[in-house]
Amino acid sequence: MRNDREKLQDILEAIDPLDRYATQGRQAFEQNELIQVWFIQNLQIIGEASRFLSSSIRSRYSDVPWSEIIGMRNILTHNYFEIDLDIVWQAVERNLPNLKLKIEAILQTWETEE
Repeated sequence: MRNDREKLQDILEAIDPLDRYATQGRQAFEQNELIQVWFIQNLQIIGEASRFLSSSIRSRYSDVPWSEIIGMRNILTHNYFEIDLDIVWQAVERNLPNLKLKIEAILQTWETEE
């Protein structure tokens, strides 16, 4: 079983490729089905890792929108015929930079507490 630190690291590792491909811009995203699938897959990984974090971590860091992240994962996983690519792009462009900063801060806090 993976611990909370490993799950947080999984989130960061899923954000990194999204950062790389997002720099190609929205037009590349809209025109390339592989990039779309790549985004969706990594957002699912972020949601899955978030879903299995302990409740104490989610409570301690309540400024992270855990329920929205998990909710998006549920939609991407179970409603794949209804995925709105505009929402996927917006999540990557607008929300992930802030999420990355928050996850990095949590991990840094952990390192200083040890």
